[in-house]
Amino acid sequence: MAIFSPSDRDAAAYPLQSLFVPFPFVCFTLALATDIAFWWNGNLMWQNFSAWLLFAGLAFGVLAILAGLMDLVRPRTRPLRPAWLSMLLYLIILGLAFVNNLMHAGDGWTAVVPYGLVLSAATFVLCLVAAAVSARKYARLAWRV
Repeated sequence: MAIFSPSDRDAAAYPLQSLFVPFPFVCFTLALATDIAFWWNGNLMWQNFSAWLLFAGLAFGVLAILAGLMDLVRPRTRPLRPAWLSMLLYLIILGLAFVNNLMHAGDGWTAVVPYGLVLSAATFVLCLVAAAVSARKYARLAWRV
């Protein structure tokens, strides 16, 4: 039986949201790639891939939000909570992806080009910004410890 010192008990727990947050970023990045592939060759298979990737990204995004809400309740994850800017960017990303998913629900060329492609690119750029903002906070936390 291990005896924990008070400093071990107060150590930060692993946040549950960290398990789910990378999936939407990957799905939305691949959705941009499949939109570009559809723009280049017009094969409807790429439009279907984009629609499914957007749906999967949204599903995992909702799971990440639920896990993040659980992390807000857990006192041991307090040092690892994301900044308000990160949470706001994440909600904007999910909103854009939802609108993009509705755009991809149409048939044919006009479902993706030009508005679906622009929404995918905007979602991807916001994913990069959100990753940079989150990485900056975790880098400051790592140097503090």
